Amino acid sequence: MFIPHTSSERSEMLATIGLDNIDELFEDISAKFRFPKINLPAALTEMEALEQIHALSELNKSCNDLKCFLGAGVYDHYIPAAIDQIIQKGEFFTAYTPYQPEISQGTLQAIFEYQSLISALTGMEVCNASHYDGATAAAESALSAYYYFNENRKEFIISKAVHPQYRSTIKTYLSGLSELDIIENDSPLTDPTELSSSLSRNTAVIILQYPDFLGRLFDLSNIIISAHEIGALVSVIVNPMALGLLKSPAGFGADFIVGDGQPLGIPLSFGGPYLGLFTTRKEFVRKVSGRLVGQTVDNQGRRGYVLTLTAREQHIRREKATSNICTNQGLMALTAVIYLCLLGKQGLCQVADLCYQKAHYAANKISELKRYKVNFQYPFFNEFFIECPKPVSEINQGLLEKGIIGGYDLAVDYPNLPKHMLIATTEKNSKEDIDHLVKSLEEVAND
Repeated sequence: MFIPHTSSERSEMLATIGLDNIDELFEDISAKFRFPKINLPAALTEMEALEQIHALSELNKSCNDLKCFLGAGVYDHYIPAAIDQIIQKGEFFTAYTPYQPEISQGTLQAIFEYQSLISALTGMEVCNASHYDGATAAAESALSAYYYFNENRKEFIISKAVHPQYRSTIKTYLSGLSELDIIENDSPLTDPTELSSSLSRNTAVIILQYPDFLGRLFDLSNIIISAHEIGALVSVIVNPMALGLLKSPAGFGADFIVGDGQPLGIPLSFGGPYLGLFTTRKEFVRKVSGRLVGQTVDNQGRRGYVLTLTAREQHIRREKATSNICTNQGLMALTAVIYLCLLGKQGLCQVADLCYQKAHYAANKISELKRYKVNFQYPFFNEFFIECPKPVSEINQGLLEKGIIGGYDLAVDYPNLPKHMLIATTEKNSKEDIDHLVKSLEEVAND
């Protein structure tokens, strides 16, 4: 048992604040709420309690029990068994932000390797370490653009086809800044490259997604050129797994590439913790939030790692911090490092190709169903959306009864897309799983 204070220490503290006993601390709370009767069950032995907990856990169904076709930013990829074995080592599992970096060489090296791998994956020059998730990374790219222009450009353009939760987070981050103008197009179905008509000399950044939230792929070259012609910056949100197959937005000239590292060996975990990827060009390094780890040598010529740049609120130049981010998501960053090292360049390409091929197989099979319509207007990676004959909630309930987690109901975020479902596939979805999904969709439509 842990007892934080002795009786004499408690008496001394109470005397300091002029009270006789602890009960006086709670006098402002109505007496009827102070000590409510709690109807706790009878005590159990450890064995009985564990049995009861196991019984409760069996009421939950996960992707280990059901076939999952739900994506929308979080994907059920296969996670190599070696990852858990490595990250659960004590020196990794309990490591925290390196407040004294000179004695945190292992932590700094892990971050350095992470930065190197993500920079190589995205094709960008600088990667920080790191953010909570993709939404906060996207929001930080907007702040970086704002401060890059010394707060003089007040216009932010966001594609409606950007993940709805990302858009919400970006708006929350920007809400503390005065006199800003956030511009969005009317519909997520609109070609995001048409947003070039909204660009002006007051635009700080335009934020796009690749593939976008609906799974579609667009050539972003022209809109990036248009943005740069008027001096604006471009931030592109990516699915890192897609970069194993697709050309990186760095090749289009993007200024920031951000996203969520969850596909890189991180489990679904009921929504987190995840990993925010943030990369940029060297030109903007002074406006990057968080920290950057660099490699150097000491006075004896031995390799060492240092915090090269730490523009954050807890360090010396506090008033010049670009953000108040405190985490480096070290364990999640290490997970991504291990995943990328285990797969290697070829393995990552193979997984990405499997995701792509299986999504197209599923889309083609569903398109053969008479009561469903698949959108083939634009190319896609591992997600596509379909129009259903019934509300998606009804379709998904029927699929769940057949052991399938269905796709995302787009009407939740886009009321103008009723009965539209976003379907995702990963390397874990076998041909038999997809055929079962197609058959089940047909049966549910006819129920």
